[in-house]
Amino acid sequence: MKKIVIDPITRIEGHLRAEVIVDEDGVIQEAYVSGQLFRGIEIILKGRDPRDAGLLAGRICGVCTNSHFRGAVSAVEDAYSLVLPKNAEIIRDLMAMALFIQDHVVHFYHLHALDFVDVTSALCADAKLTSKEAHKYSDKPFRNSHSHYEETIKKLQNFVDAGKLGPFSNGYWGHSDYKLTPEQNLVMISHYLEALKFQTKISKAVAIFGGKTPHPQSIVVGGITSVADMLNPQRLNDYLFVMKEAKEFIDRAYLPDAKMLATAYRDEIKAAVGRANGNFMSVGGYEFEGEQRLFCNGVIYAHNFENIEEFDENKVSEEVDRAWYKVNGKDREGVGYKDNEVFYTDLNEDGSLKTAKNDDKYSWIKAPRYDGKVMETGPLARVLISYKKDNKLIKSFVDEFLEATDLELIDLSSTVGRNSARAIETGYICEYIFKLVSRLIQNIKYYDTDTWTKYDFEKLDKDAKGRVFLEVPRGTLSHFVNIKDQKIDNYSVIAPTTWNATPKNFDGVRGAYEEALIGVKMQDPSKPLEVLRVLHSFDPCLACAVHIIDTKGKELSRYKIKSL
Repeated sequence: MKKIVIDPITRIEGHLRAEVIVDEDGVIQEAYVSGQLFRGIEIILKGRDPRDAGLLAGRICGVCTNSHFRGAVSAVEDAYSLVLPKNAEIIRDLMAMALFIQDHVVHFYHLHALDFVDVTSALCADAKLTSKEAHKYSDKPFRNSHSHYEETIKKLQNFVDAGKLGPFSNGYWGHSDYKLTPEQNLVMISHYLEALKFQTKISKAVAIFGGKTPHPQSIVVGGITSVADMLNPQRLNDYLFVMKEAKEFIDRAYLPDAKMLATAYRDEIKAAVGRANGNFMSVGGYEFEGEQRLFCNGVIYAHNFENIEEFDENKVSEEVDRAWYKVNGKDREGVGYKDNEVFYTDLNEDGSLKTAKNDDKYSWIKAPRYDGKVMETGPLARVLISYKKDNKLIKSFVDEFLEATDLELIDLSSTVGRNSARAIETGYICEYIFKLVSRLIQNIKYYDTDTWTKYDFEKLDKDAKGRVFLEVPRGTLSHFVNIKDQKIDNYSVIAPTTWNATPKNFDGVRGAYEEALIGVKMQDPSKPLEVLRVLHSFDPCLACAVHIIDTKGKELSRYKIKSL
């Protein structure tokens, strides 16, 4: 047995470390995934005015700002039983939907694509054959001219001639586990570069109603403040124009590329590479028409798609047996409202994590559980649950993708399958986001312009508790607030990555990240491409997953950066 350490995992938000134990054949037998940086916001929120919660909680992460902003404000609204005007909900949803689209595209191309794309191989591609290849996956491929591909090769050659690969600088070119042809690699690189432009454009859609992005300013307790934008036909048209451009890229580049990837890596998909334990969770949400929701709520156990339970928030708990915390002097806790005591334990002398004993602590990430079980959350969970609960909105999108790639639903539970689910979800959101805008326009047309629920803060309850469960790009997000004397007394967040990157608990059960690594074969331990591929498929956000900070001024550790 041999231990392989990858630290840090790059192309993610935050600092993640993975230690895997491989046998003589390079097959992973055990895995420990650790959130390494101690940081956060919850203690900063203590003693603050609840109406300021969104502005502060939005700083939990530089990527998921909108999600935490809305989560904090919604938790406070729940505490005070405030009911929002429909227009405020729609504006918040339009901002959220634009963020879903941006986040998924950026993840696929800029954070994950280099796990599958051998960049230097594209230099050998034939531009005419590349155009033909793209037509296998789309009737109208995005920017598919011979001249465009020839220009892309020139750009790539300039990077190589300069002695560096610019945005493609970290990869394992020539690795035996790369499976795309030179022409397929060139298609993906072309779209990688186009996606850099895409993400700047789609950000405008969030900013139209958010005031700016990241860190939007327009969500307030009781509603939204971007009333002038909502009532201005030009602003609504600007939003629609951005979304129409986005839909074109999704339909002609992103979805076809996801199909191409699924076809090229079909053997790995069928071998269930990267499959976790099969427990999936979604809280649902995003109303469209009456009781219809964009996502269904539900819980799946052990890939049993035929028996989906309704989500029950009372079954959520958060434990710390193997995370570097104690709670009120104890090792375990219920969810929300409680103080966390830092309890860091040293690493082994060789710098490795302490994992030998069942009670060794090895991560700053806490351990959320649903009914005592680990869960996977995210686009895959949402697609599986919504599809099997016969959500009419999403069913055709899943069926079309599975038919085009000759896959079954269970195949989505894999490394490449997670990317497929994320692409399906993006196409699905792009289709229905226009219906939300239509609903908003209809409301305005019939003189419903309410955007804020009036309240008198001084007359609200002095003591209150609130919570919210939301589906955000990376999965299920929950915020919990405890208010005393009209000030925040305690605050707690469970982010999607907290669920997926959870450490083992007292029972030794692996979280989704760790379980998905088991059985993966590494071709070359010095180039751990296979490990990165599995972890990146979850779109890790460690800034969200580790979010407690010590405000007592106590030095916890000291770091020294060595120059190379």
